[in-house]
Amino acid sequence: MKERKIRIGITQGDTNGIGLEVVLKALSDPAMTELFVPVIYGSSKVISYHRKGLELPAMQMNVVGNVERVRDTSVNIVDCCGNEEVKVELGVPSKIAGRAAYMALEAAVADLKAGNIDALVTAPINKDNIQSSEFTFPGHTEYLESVAGDGFHALMVLHNADLRVALVTTHLPIKDVAEAITRESVLTALTAFDASLRRDFGLERPRIAVLSLNPHAGENGLMGHEEQETIRPAMEQALDENRILSFGPYAADGFFGSEAWRHFDGVLAMYHDQGLAAFKTLAMDDGVNFTAGLPFVRTSPDHGTGYDIAGKGVAKESSMRAAIYAAIDVCRNRMRWDEAQENPLRKVYHDRGKDNVVLDLTSDEE
Repeated sequence: MKERKIRIGITQGDTNGIGLEVVLKALSDPAMTELFVPVIYGSSKVISYHRKGLELPAMQMNVVGNVERVRDTSVNIVDCCGNEEVKVELGVPSKIAGRAAYMALEAAVADLKAGNIDALVTAPINKDNIQSSEFTFPGHTEYLESVAGDGFHALMVLHNADLRVALVTTHLPIKDVAEAITRESVLTALTAFDASLRRDFGLERPRIAVLSLNPHAGENGLMGHEEQETIRPAMEQALDENRILSFGPYAADGFFGSEAWRHFDGVLAMYHDQGLAAFKTLAMDDGVNFTAGLPFVRTSPDHGTGYDIAGKGVAKESSMRAAIYAAIDVCRNRMRWDEAQENPLRKVYHDRGKDNVVLDLTSDEE
């Protein structure tokens, strides 16, 4: 029986930003529908408005009421905004745009949980105007962990072909970061990051660099004790319990400035801007935000709503295209990993006797 092509759900994001522009540009290549089945969640009228306003080339679009009617050979739109009027005001934050972004996200997550789509790619939202009684989260990552995480811990990982940066804390005010850096939180992030590097990225023995919280890695307690009392003990526990290879903690400025990151498979940062300021400087055009640690695959471009350039046709779709490709890659890596773990080869241990003869110490007898 022929396998079903991978279905990638893509949310419309904030309808007044650049989200739909980069989505439509990324999907304008006919080869995309040969690689996977695109399923956009949003308003068909708003999507048409963006395409015509930007004078983008026409593409075959299949507008449906639910995912069961999607076609494998076209770009599909699940029209999920109902009868609500979605007014587009390009470049202007509005509650209407936030509501439309939430409706698309809610419908896509429902299909993701039901197994109707294989992965989710989210276009950027405005974290303020999406707030409501239904959405009370700092961002996508926290929302997905809460409504669909099944108790698993979500880990934000920004990556491109060369660099992977994970965060212990995500959307926290700076004044709250130090309190959130605990031995448990660092250990949890390290464990999730190591597991993701193996299963999602196909790395057998990943090497993880850990950044310090304080300047100059605390200078032996002169500028803070978190490195000695919290971060390093968590790293040692990760090695003892799970054989996780982590190194550091390193002072963030010198670590990125000297390009030391090139010697590691991943970098664990303590807080948002510590890791992402450097990452976006190095990888803004092709960076991908990946939510690791959850039972499903979710990616997004590493940029925001771009209100200042919305509707001008100048937004680059490279990060959105990279997010789609990353979702496909992670889906395939997970399938390969899971298949390999289903029937692992039995380990046979040998030792040498006193006469230097190899002895088989395994036995089927109990």
